Amino acid sequence: MSLKILVIDDSQVERDNLKGILSSKGYAVVTAEDGESGAEMAVVESPDLIFLDVVMPKKDGFKTCRLIKKNDATKDIPIVMVTSKAQKADKVMSQLQGAVDHIAKPYTDEEILDVVSKLG
Repeated sequence: MSLKILVIDDSQVERDNLKGILSSKGYAVVTAEDGESGAEMAVVESPDLIFLDVVMPKKDGFKTCRLIKKNDATKDIPIVMVTSKAQKADKVMSQLQGAVDHIAKPYTDEEILDVVSKLG
């Protein structure tokens, strides 16, 4: 069975890039362009893993992560922050929100796929 992965990022380029990397390995990928729709999609789609950007309009990734983790239907889905915010404090903040990993942009295909194999 193929993993279903939700990508939440306000950048169409980033969504397309991550979708391309993941789809090329046979993963089913759904995307959302902001935190609000991403949190809703997490409930509807019930993905196995979520890649979540931090810097987004409306709801940033930290708020979105907290929202997903507070919902009984989605609280057990692993969340990986994928962001340009790469300082140690940002990584700690990601963990405090409930994220299981933190990948800094720009990332390599291998970094993304390693996380999926580790968590999938």
